[in-house]
Amino acid sequence: MKNLANISFSGERFWTHFLAFSNIGALSQGGVERPFGSKEDLEARLYLQNACRAIGLEVQVDPIGNLWAVMPGTEKLSMIAVGSHHDSVPQGGRFDGALGVLTSLETLHALKEGGYKNRHPLALVSFTAEEPNPFNLSTMGSRTVAGRLTKDSLIRSRDWNGRPLQEAILAVGGNLELVEQARKTSNDLGAFLELHIEQGKRLERAQKPLAVVTGICGIHRLDVTVIGEANHAGTTMLADRHDAFLAASEIALAFEKSLLDEHRDDLVGTIGRFEIFPNAANIIPGSARFIVEIRASTVELMHRIASLFQKKAQAIAKRRGVQFNADVILDQAPEEMDKFLIAALEDVSTKLQIPYDRLFSMAGHDATHMASFTKAGMLFVPSIDGKSHCQDEESRFEDIVLAGQVMVDAIIQMDQTLDNNS
Repeated sequence: MKNLANISFSGERFWTHFLAFSNIGALSQGGVERPFGSKEDLEARLYLQNACRAIGLEVQVDPIGNLWAVMPGTEKLSMIAVGSHHDSVPQGGRFDGALGVLTSLETLHALKEGGYKNRHPLALVSFTAEEPNPFNLSTMGSRTVAGRLTKDSLIRSRDWNGRPLQEAILAVGGNLELVEQARKTSNDLGAFLELHIEQGKRLERAQKPLAVVTGICGIHRLDVTVIGEANHAGTTMLADRHDAFLAASEIALAFEKSLLDEHRDDLVGTIGRFEIFPNAANIIPGSARFIVEIRASTVELMHRIASLFQKKAQAIAKRRGVQFNADVILDQAPEEMDKFLIAALEDVSTKLQIPYDRLFSMAGHDATHMASFTKAGMLFVPSIDGKSHCQDEESRFEDIVLAGQVMVDAIIQMDQTLDNNS
């Protein structure tokens, strides 16, 4: 297969970085844990900065803590960026996020090594806090770049233990007092590409090594509190109880039924975080707190399910004599990927004779927010057995190398055909 400019993605070099990076926050069962603000987060950032400087990239950290490593261009054109995120979910896998960052590192390395003269500035970006975190601000870095998080809301933010977000941002090299400077427009950033694992089984079932992403689902999250009445577990009769846990459990099952009644593949929902208080064996739970997440292909569907959930929850709470409250902590609309970038990725894959599929993503990504103000595109590689957000997460090396070559050639094609007016 003949690639553009005869510049090859080095799978061996990528894999060396990948194995070293996987040791940061490594778990005994093969996964990693690199939550935002942890010492592993700081170690990962240092590794990336050193690796980028080693190949001659200009490294900077913006006020929200995003890492940018730039290869200057020969013309005064908007930047083209490639990247993803380096943080992980608790007890997560090695590939989620890190794959996109490290393939981007190798993409720029290959271009520099091959002597490619890029017109546009080319940049690797690793976004801050893409995954859910104690500050309840997932995709924090990309949302800030897109102007979707305000300075006031960021400065007010505290984690579950009351730690100010500013403290965590200062530790990674940012500063919320200057956070408005992290905002970019299409004049600054002309295009963004992200390579990611699929996190599902569709590509594996289709027996295709990669997919061009056509769009990304919307995500709606609610921080829910149910307040009952704590009391003695032995002396309080069942008829006299206002058990927050049981009320919350019934609310959770009603949420599941609302989803199942829709009979749709473009709608899912999860309650993945749940706490009860005071959490003692001999005390009736006085309160419960949990996060409800809804993902859907349209805003209308997402909001309709959220409204239905709250209506059912209020009815259950009233019947059980408890209080129900839900605060929206994320309301992220679905985004389509840019048609020009979709065409470029498909054109390059065809020229390289690599079979590909077209997929709509039911996982959220940083590319969602990039798509709100500039051209954004994504590639998926298969996830073995569809596993992700777990230590069994795995993707095939040969698929990654094929996708990496598509990234190299797509960047060249974009650099040669995009200008500031296109």
